[in-house]
Amino acid sequence: MPLDLIKTLTYLTIHLTVGFTVAYVMTGSVALAGGIALIEPVINAVAFFFHEQAWKKVQARPPREGARAWLRGQAAFA
Repeated sequence: MPLDLIKTLTYLTIHLTVGFTVAYVMTGSVALAGGIALIEPVINAVAFFFHEQAWKKVQARPPREGARAWLRGQAAFA
């Protein structure tokens, strides 16, 4: 399984847990908290996966004259 997919799934697990807990504390309803916890984090996890893909493309580009050189010296976003 690719690392990006593993990261996305672990991120989704954490987000679902936090989302459900916060929604349950605020509403007191398991059903409502479950609905909130399923919809928002799933959409957010998909967006996160594509965000990671976009950053990979940015990092893979050859550096231009000073424009993105700062990215090459930074720690990897892996």
